[in-house]
Amino acid sequence: MSQNPNLFLSVGKQINDEYGRAIGKIASFAVTPSGKFDSVFIALGDGRFLKRCVDNVKFDGSEVTLVSNIKAQAGILNDQIPLIWRKDQALKDLSEKKKISKELYAELHSSFDGVLTQLKSEAQTLREEIEDEIAECNEQTKDLNYALVNLEIEHEIGKVDNQYYETAFSMIQENIKRVHMKKTDLELTTSKLSSILLGDTSKPFEQTKGKIPEPPKPFASELPEPPVVVYVKEIGKTGI
Repeated sequence: MSQNPNLFLSVGKQINDEYGRAIGKIASFAVTPSGKFDSVFIALGDGRFLKRCVDNVKFDGSEVTLVSNIKAQAGILNDQIPLIWRKDQALKDLSEKKKISKELYAELHSSFDGVLTQLKSEAQTLREEIEDEIAECNEQTKDLNYALVNLEIEHEIGKVDNQYYETAFSMIQENIKRVHMKKTDLELTTSKLSSILLGDTSKPFEQTKGKIPEPPKPFASELPEPPVVVYVKEIGKTGI
């Protein structure tokens, strides 16, 4: 994020996550003695405060978005790993052209190789964190689908009126959509990290950039069939 001397003008604005969910409001910023914005303080709805690196905050007109640590770290690794790899290749070319000594090449190559090893280790650890997040998204989707099934059942038997049903249905569907967006985004992120770890420094998402698949239908195939509920109205003897 570019340093803006007027960031304090955003105090009080709502800040959302990458998928449109409200997180809280900007309360203040931490500024270094040199005047550089370092951190942002976010007031949550329950009264707690959240402190995040200001580089994770994106300003787009009146919209303020907090980028997750996972996405921020992935972005850094996606930039640094190919850069160090290209520098090491350029160093090798210089050595082959006899423009640097073998001793200097060996020293610099060892330095680049050490940095690459460290960055790849960080990328692998981050991939594991992303896999855990994806698994959590799957669980959330399953829970939301169960909530939707039960809502449908209660509405079908008349225990939930139309107004409440429509409100609850929209709320659950919106959450399913957001969880699906997050899962898709995480899958793209881990796929790119995997490509870089395998040595592919090209851009694997050019064909899919900006295209988010449609969210899954409410009743996922892995869910069990809803139970059949039969209600028998009690009648008197004369009603037989």
